[in-house]
Amino acid sequence: MAYVDGFVLAVPVQEIARYKKVATAAGRIWIEHGALQYIECEGDDLEHEGMALSFAKAVKCKPGETVLFSWILYKNRKHRDQVNRKVMADPRMEEMRHTLMRTPIFDHKRMAYGGFKPLVQLNAE
Repeated sequence: MAYVDGFVLAVPVQEIARYKKVATAAGRIWIEHGALQYIECEGDDLEHEGMALSFAKAVKCKPGETVLFSWILYKNRKHRDQVNRKVMADPRMEEMRHTLMRTPIFDHKRMAYGGFKPLVQLNAE
């Protein structure tokens, strides 16, 4: 069964274009090394008072920030581990990490990340 790495993070609105550029480059590397799908989504409908903890509150979104919700799809966890080893060893990722350490786009301490095995998976025909 499939496996998903998921991410939720707060990004300053003025950094969205820069984030998109970096995420597009990173996504291409993940796909090149075998990921099945790489998706980055920008928050659009985030305020749901009283219903549940919003993503914005979960990542302690500050004024001028928005939430990004992202995932990478793999065949299974073993495939994820293989792909991630290749991605982390790719010199392009090392270059990106160094650039982002010098000029960060977002606060990594407010990012949520995890690996997930699907519980229910329904597809349209």
